[in-house]
Amino acid sequence: MGGESQGLLIAGTDTGVGKTVVTTAMAADWWHRRGPCALYKPVQCGPGDREHYLDTLPLDQTLDEITPLYFAAPLAPPLAAAAEGQRVDLAVLWHHYQQLRSRFSLVLVEAAGGLGTPITAEYTFGDLARDWRLPTVLVVPVRLGAISQAVAYSSYARSQKIKLRGLVFSAASAEAQQRQEEWAPLDLIARLTCTPILGVLPYLPTQDRETLRQAGGTLDWLP
Repeated sequence: MGGESQGLLIAGTDTGVGKTVVTTAMAADWWHRRGPCALYKPVQCGPGDREHYLDTLPLDQTLDEITPLYFAAPLAPPLAAAAEGQRVDLAVLWHHYQQLRSRFSLVLVEAAGGLGTPITAEYTFGDLARDWRLPTVLVVPVRLGAISQAVAYSSYARSQKIKLRGLVFSAASAEAQQRQEEWAPLDLIARLTCTPILGVLPYLPTQDRETLRQAGGTLDWLP
């Protein structure tokens, strides 16, 4: 890494596709191999993600350092902010990201939803990935429709000049894991998307640090 801090965005094809589990698994793998990293959820709407980070890893970060902007309603960020009479300040998000980069060799940035999810009324996570020059891992759920989602989002990323590090497929159930080759055939998707496949995160009925570390270690994601 040459001593220079790196950032990596983990985005999904939708909400609830396993981004938080993938992000935490990657972080646990990094801690095991290379030492501490930072987890950054710029905007969180509703509880869950940052709390999961802190429950799983011994992070040297406060809740506000993990998520500078938090809104209670589980809605898209501009809507959740408006419900509280607030707005999303992009400068605040950039400032906190730069502060984490000054302290850690790696900052894993988890999007709120997909690349098309709005951060403000005019700005999406795809825009953020492009403007912050963040290589991006796209998390695709193992389910019917995975092929078209992977193709559509890979095409969108290219159109926005986002550097896709690759695709990670997430099995949220035992059935998804068993039917992965039916629902998300990796060779076919790799050919259709012209994008590297970084692996499949297996179904994890428990998500303690060691289980996540082992799962993260199966993914070909390390820079």
